[in-house]
Amino acid sequence: MSQVLAALPEVADQHAFNLARWGELSVDPFLASLDYRIETNRHGQIVMMPPPGFHHSELQGAVFELLRDRMPKEMGRVRPECPVSTSGGVKGIDVVWISHRRVEEGLRDNVLTIAPEICIEVLSPANTRAEIEEKRRLYFEAGAGEVWIVSSEGKVAFFDAVGELSRSALCPDFPVTVGF
Repeated sequence: MSQVLAALPEVADQHAFNLARWGELSVDPFLASLDYRIETNRHGQIVMMPPPGFHHSELQGAVFELLRDRMPKEMGRVRPECPVSTSGGVKGIDVVWISHRRVEEGLRDNVLTIAPEICIEVLSPANTRAEIEEKRRLYFEAGAGEVWIVSSEGKVAFFDAVGELSRSALCPDFPVTVGF
């Protein structure tokens, strides 16, 4: 059995693997024709999700606008649907705030290899606790400063690498509830 397994390639550099796989997927005309969002797992396999509903989009837009109005534009930018290479594959983060410096340092082949300073996930009905906890761990492992989780009711939970915060340290005047 060990000779069989020894013949399989190893992933020596997860970012290089993720970028190569993402490059393949991003030019696939069949995948481009689907009405689904995709991410990859650490093995490069496709994880498909239905497009978010209008309520999700409304919350995502509200978070985007509030964050854009509260963070210094000369230092960074807010972006939706941001692809980040992690040890668990390429993940599409709902909303991020990223400094210009991190974009310069981490952007490779249209994917970030360093997580943005603020990574925000807006929960969808299909999300599970384990999935969101894994994404939070992956984002911190990739260098995120904070991860925010927005419930379907618009309640925002702020986290740093140590645990939950009562408010964001990076954007202290961001509200704990968002609406539309």
